[in-house]
Amino acid sequence: MIKSNFHISQMDCPSEENMIRMQLDGLEFIKKLEFDLEKRNLIVFHLEDNKEIIKRLEVLNLGVKFLNKENIDESELKVADTKNQQKLLWSVLIINFVFFIIEITSGVISKSMGLVADSLDMLADSLVYGLSLWAVGSTVIRKKKVARLSGYFQITLAVMGIIEVIRRFLGFESMPDFRLMIGISILALIANGVCLFLLLKSKSNEAHMKASMVFTSNDVIINLGVIIAGVLVIFTKSKYPDLIIGGIVFLIVVRGALRILKLGK
Repeated sequence: MIKSNFHISQMDCPSEENMIRMQLDGLEFIKKLEFDLEKRNLIVFHLEDNKEIIKRLEVLNLGVKFLNKENIDESELKVADTKNQQKLLWSVLIINFVFFIIEITSGVISKSMGLVADSLDMLADSLVYGLSLWAVGSTVIRKKKVARLSGYFQITLAVMGIIEVIRRFLGFESMPDFRLMIGISILALIANGVCLFLLLKSKSNEAHMKASMVFTSNDVIINLGVIIAGVLVIFTKSKYPDLIIGGIVFLIVVRGALRILKLGK
């Protein structure tokens, strides 16, 4: 068994991790991938030489650098409990998707772009988790097709949201309903807190689980941002705090969508 170590300078989120997994999919001599997003390192456990691995990684243009390789005993290779991880990720996915529906409905009713934008961020999370789960056992072509469709759908909604934010900035829109805005954001914050608790409770050292924790932690920050924007709407009696936070979150969603689109290349 060979253990090859790589440093990937542009790997900093679950989208890049999925991109790499899909790129290396189909190489039967690869037995396991271990990701460290914080240090941006990848460890590949495999049986044959790593020339094909390096070739496939370099195509992604993520700043791949081969560090070293060593021979290890196959007994050192520990396989993760994927069934429990899948159950956990399904729970997180369902919570995110349910709150996508709740937030986008409430955002339309309350005229809050912050809530609408946050709902799309929830949808983005659901897409990333869903791609990871659904892709198990499917072909590379199908994985890439689903990634493209998800990315285009998400970026279309986000661009429409940005256009609406600009229209409201220039128009004479009434203030959003700050009570509904703050109330739903608090519920979303609780939901993301539950997701984070479940992920932390798993005590998993697997990189994709750690990435999910980082993803959910970012959602908590966005929820707090929407709540603060709602409070500012009360004190300033202005629509602008809501539009500003909405615009920021829409840009975050666009960035995530572009990364998902890379998976389909």
